[in-house]
Order: sequence, then C-alpha cells, then structure tokens
Amino acid sequence: MTREEKSRVIEELTAQLAGTNVVYIADISGLNAETTSNLRRACFKAGIELAVVKNTLLEKAMEASDNDYGDLSSVLKGNTSILIAENGNAPAKIIKEFRKKSDKPVLKGAYIHQAVFIGDNQLDALIALKSKDEVIGEIIGLLQSPAKNVVSALKSSGGKLAGILKTLSEK
Repeated sequence: MTREEKSRVIEELTAQLAGTNVVYIADISGLNAETTSNLRRACFKAGIELAVVKNTLLEKAMEASDNDYGDLSSVLKGNTSILIAENGNAPAKIIKEFRKKSDKPVLKGAYIHQAVFIGDNQLDALIALKSKDEVIGEIIGLLQSPAKNVVSALKSSGGKLAGILKTLSEK
C-alpha cells in the first residue's frame, strides 16, 4: 500500500468516525467464508456497516477524529473489524447472536456516544443499552400515565356520582 493510499484510507476512516457516535471494534478472524458472509448479511439487514481495517490506519484515524476514544486504541492488536451503526446496541445484539454458534466475533471494545467500553465482558452491558427512540418512548409513556389516570378517575367518578344522584332522585 503506497503512502497516498494509506492517507486516503485514513481520511475515509476519519470521515466515517466523525459521522457516527457508535463504533464497535471486534475480531472476526477464524470465521469461515460462509459464516463471514452470514455476518455481513446480518449486519447489512440491521443497518450496520462492517469493515476489516488495519490497526495502524484505524489508530491514526481515531487520533485525527474530533471524538475522544480514550483507551480504545489499546485494543488494536491482531485482526480488527469495525462495526458502525446508528443504534447503540444493534452491533452487540448481532455479535451475541453469532456467538451462539461459534466463539467469534470477539468484542474488543466500543465507543458509544462518548462512552468507551473495553473488553468482551462488556457485551451484556452493551446489549442492555437502550436506543434513543426507546428512551423517548419510555419517557412519553411515563408522562402520559398520570394524565391517563386522572382522566379515567374523573370518568369513573362522574359515572358513580351520576348513579348516586339517579338513585337518590328515584327514592
């Protein structure tokens, strides 16, 4: 790879990293061609971009990026793939699903909205993360709940009051 090609790849990686807040770093080495194709297909369906990268080029792109990746560059050893997504827990779910059949892919680390997770032991915590839409939905549900309770109480109270008045008027 020539120097110009390397600098072009670094620029492309930097642009990709700048355009997202969700980056997973994983090791998919050792997967056969069929399994790798299945992984790529599953990632595509989930809206996740999967790419195999060179560690040094990714490290330089991380340094050039405006984001603070903390100690994430320390996991750049061996074979490295990056998974870029919009949803914070989607790559973790894909990795967990594929781990049911084999021991790969192995999560090396993740960067999600300025938080850095290092190590494969963080996979369950990453799966438990909720997306922005899920959190907004929960907040709206919580805000609507008291209003619904008040309305239903007023409706039922009105019905009881009308029933009592009707009974009293009949007597």
